[in-house]
Amino acid sequence: MTPRGIRANLPQFALLVGINALVGALVGQERSLIPLLAEHEFGLASGLATSLFLVTFGLAKAPSNLVAGLLAERFGPRRVLITGWLVGLPVPFMLMWAPTWGWVIAANLLLGVNQGLTWSTTVLMKIQLAGDHERGRAVGLNEFAGYAAVGLSAFGSGLLAERYGIRPEPFLLGVLVVVAGTALSSMIVRDTHRITNLRPHLAIGGLFRDRHLLTCARTGLVNNANDAFVWALLPLLLATADLSTTQIAAVAATYPVVWGVLQLVTGPLSDRIGRRVPIGVGMMLQAAALVSFAIDARVGPALVAAAVLGIGTALAYPALIAAAADGAPEHRRPSAIGFFRMWRDAGYVIGALVFGSVADLWGLPAAAAVAAGVTAAAGVDASLNLRLKHSSERLTAPTISP
Repeated sequence: MTPRGIRANLPQFALLVGINALVGALVGQERSLIPLLAEHEFGLASGLATSLFLVTFGLAKAPSNLVAGLLAERFGPRRVLITGWLVGLPVPFMLMWAPTWGWVIAANLLLGVNQGLTWSTTVLMKIQLAGDHERGRAVGLNEFAGYAAVGLSAFGSGLLAERYGIRPEPFLLGVLVVVAGTALSSMIVRDTHRITNLRPHLAIGGLFRDRHLLTCARTGLVNNANDAFVWALLPLLLATADLSTTQIAAVAATYPVVWGVLQLVTGPLSDRIGRRVPIGVGMMLQAAALVSFAIDARVGPALVAAAVLGIGTALAYPALIAAAADGAPEHRRPSAIGFFRMWRDAGYVIGALVFGSVADLWGLPAAAAVAAGVTAAAGVDASLNLRLKHSSERLTAPTISP
């Protein structure tokens, strides 16, 4: 059997870190470009209408996470990873040449499938390579690469848009990313399914009976619901404070860059102290940042709030993924992670619909305030109900029936 551990599998682990950076870069450019594309090129002024691209993204990504886990158990994660990149190939071209908003919606449908399949499999493969005692570190490195790339891509796309216009030039970055991801995954990545001797267990009823996994899923859903606000509506809120396109891109980039970089620390931290405290504290910091956006959207306070939001998300995000994996027996870990990620990413749909509707009824600051309240409530729920382990404890959790 292939030895476990990050150091023992460093070349392949590092390659997967790089590939997940490409996964993040593909979606990152949308964080600064799509809301502006909706307003400036398609004339969409409604918060709910603007958020529909994110609803489509979430509707596609959420079930794709579960499908990725189930297929990885049967066919191995490498095939799922390659399929995800192939689905994503048309996305930058569709956004570059979209004649109507419907094309943008369709592109985000494909992007959601791409992100669900590729991101789920990269994190799964790293967990399989790392083994039990470095699970938080493996997740932290994976999410660091992905979200640092999200932020850098968002900022770079904003700079390109400031210089050349919203399209087509900024989307050429997406073309390079998706071609590189497809090539590396097809030609260099090795499969990891032999490491864990995965068996095809496709029954999912047990996933719905695991209270620990369901608590992780609830908390993750709220985390991504507030991310939906930041993605779809925060650029519009910042525009009301007369921020330039570059300033909006800087705020949009600060959040995922801080989030991504700090996961190098917070992932291993959750291995040492357990998952509960990082998750609870992280959700509360997110809530505080969202309140700040509601109160003051000028560039200085917005940059500080984006950094605080990134710190909070860095604490909660890798700990939640690792917690979902902690509670599953090894042969069910792909489907457990896929189940968690499915409900977590359903937050994009719920957040876009709820906060977009609140923005239309009572304004963008009210939407930020509601997002803050829901996030704080989720932090309390997680602190009270998560049944979390330290990575040093023996994993004896057959709570998810095969």
